[in-house]
Amino acid sequence: MVKNFTDKWDIKSMMAEEITEEMKAIAQPAFRARQIYGWLHQHLADDFGQMSNLSLSLRETLGERYPLFGVKPVQVQVSKLDGTRKYLFALADGLVIESVWMKYHHGNSVCISSQAGCRMGCRFCASTIDGLERNLRPSEMLDQIYQIQKDTGERVSNVVVMGSGEPLDNYDNLLRFIRLLSSPEGLNISQRNITVSTCGIVPGIKKLSQEGLAITLAISLHAPNDAVRQTLMPIARKYPLDELLAACKEYAETTGRRMTFEYSLVKGVNDNLREAAELAGLLKRQGGHVNLIPVNPIKERDYVQSDQKAVQAFKHLLEKNGINVTIRREMGRDIDGACGQLRKRFLDEHDEYEDKPQMEERIRKNHR
Repeated sequence: MVKNFTDKWDIKSMMAEEITEEMKAIAQPAFRARQIYGWLHQHLADDFGQMSNLSLSLRETLGERYPLFGVKPVQVQVSKLDGTRKYLFALADGLVIESVWMKYHHGNSVCISSQAGCRMGCRFCASTIDGLERNLRPSEMLDQIYQIQKDTGERVSNVVVMGSGEPLDNYDNLLRFIRLLSSPEGLNISQRNITVSTCGIVPGIKKLSQEGLAITLAISLHAPNDAVRQTLMPIARKYPLDELLAACKEYAETTGRRMTFEYSLVKGVNDNLREAAELAGLLKRQGGHVNLIPVNPIKERDYVQSDQKAVQAFKHLLEKNGINVTIRREMGRDIDGACGQLRKRFLDEHDEYEDKPQMEERIRKNHR
């Protein structure tokens, strides 16, 4: 179950039944809640003024009572190679996040951020270099998808929570986001088409297994042993591989969903055949799917992408040992493709987004 929502002003983050209670509080009939929910999550309205089947007085009341949290496009980069679109979005408090739209033969996929920044410290990721600013609200996670769908004019069919931030470090908001995104009264994106990626927060994985979701859980593994993994991912010092894989096995058995293991190949660090054999042994009884990712270099680190010969040899050895494996197709190679790269570059060039809205001040004024 989704916890009762504590941010009583963020109507876009509310479930339909919670909006119904809000309407009761202002003496409105229950059907108004369904109309408002539909405007927010099907018609993707940015403003109560767009809700044409509501009275003017109700629209004014809603506008005074409920700020609509969302995101505002600041920059859009479009790949000349494959049409991938990378978005830099501003939040209401002036922070910035990023999202990516990718077109595949099976549909359009969007990779979204769950936090502004990240505190996990993974060595190959630009998202974590400046630390964590704050968690995103469910509405801010949703609105990345909504704004991209409106910009492209095409339906989003797959969502990956794999952008800036660690989703399980924002657990309650993540759960509410998934429920809202998969709601039949909203975009109705199947939970089977939603992937959540985690660096390996074991208690969060165990907790998520009990939520009754049909999502795909992807584990950022990146090494076949604790010694190498700890050099890449500080979280590995808290949750060693035996604990992590036990939690993954529990998750797969409880949910019936196949696990995905993400493995970024870094030249000279984790890409030799000895490590491929060790990974095969580690996952042979585990089950699941391995997604090999040639690491996307960032200027703040000296990691280098493995060459194609090493990538193919690594893949071949895993396959010989019965491991289901693919190499992730590289998208948007000619733009700021790495996680957090566009945001990091923007922050290096700007102290703060200069067109900062004043929504937070309005909230304090209206609700103190």
